Amino acid sequence: MTVQQKFVITGFMFFFQLLIGAVLVILTVIIHAVSLERLMIALKKIGPFLFRKFRRHWKIPLIVITVGGVFLAHIVEIWVWAAFYLWVGALGDLEDALYFSTSTFTTVGYGDVVLQKEWRLISSFQAANGFLLFGWSTAFIYEIMSKIYKNEKINSR
Repeated sequence: MTVQQKFVITGFMFFFQLLIGAVLVILTVIIHAVSLERLMIALKKIGPFLFRKFRRHWKIPLIVITVGGVFLAHIVEIWVWAAFYLWVGALGDLEDALYFSTSTFTTVGYGDVVLQKEWRLISSFQAANGFLLFGWSTAFIYEIMSKIYKNEKINSR
């Protein structure tokens, strides 16, 4: 194989990974947007019930449901990336794919499981994707907590 042929193949893989990375990021953003929208609708419906049921402590289950719902959205997004890695044969089995996907999505990146050279660039997209979606989730949880505690004052006693 000539140097020119290697350059063409490398360039193709680079743009292919950019395209696939963009598609996966868009897909997970859609999943996140839909999940948070549905979670907000559910919280508005369940909030009055929790208030009647738990009175003074109604905020605790509402926050638990909020965090659980956000966490579930992240799990689905991690599985999307893991399924991609399995589909293209970048990782050998489901456990490795989920482990790698989770450590990359959370930006922990242990490095004990790595992708084949031709798929390494795609993991950068996943790390950036996870970083942004965790930021979005943090803002969402903060907004829910702000709404929950909006009219309460904290005494300095």
